[in-house]
Amino acid sequence: MTTLDGLPAHVLLVHALVVLVPLTAALLILCALWVAARRRLVWPTAVLAVVVVALTPLTIDAGEWLYTRVGSTPAIDEHVELGRATLYYVIPLLVVALLLLFWHWREERGATIGRPVVSVLIVLAIVAGVAASAQIYRVGESGSRAVWGGITAT
Repeated sequence: MTTLDGLPAHVLLVHALVVLVPLTAALLILCALWVAARRRLVWPTAVLAVVVVALTPLTIDAGEWLYTRVGSTPAIDEHVELGRATLYYVIPLLVVALLLLFWHWREERGATIGRPVVSVLIVLAIVAGVAASAQIYRVGESGSRAVWGGITAT
């Protein structure tokens, strides 16, 4: 998938990630910290994490295709390198979402997982969520500067 209705697919897909990654991260942290949220939102959060992990390589591939057409500049090269690393930031969202699902499953059956494990899960959710959101910001900011930096500077 390189174009959608004549537009580069990367330009469209990236907007999905810019919205879905921070949303998934926020829900993940909320589910880790608040039992009532976990009961209601852990499944949608896990589904969103799967969607994010699936969309990320598609967005990267579409970006690679676009990169071969627009050429190399230092700003674009920086964006490409940041973009290529994004999968390593979104996979932890999925892993933590699956761990939260397991936690939820245990709670539904009346079992507990222990305070130290709960603390680790909360920290993992916060770290994964903040890291993924920060990476999406960095990639998006570098991409927007690569495309629009010359226009807005004048």
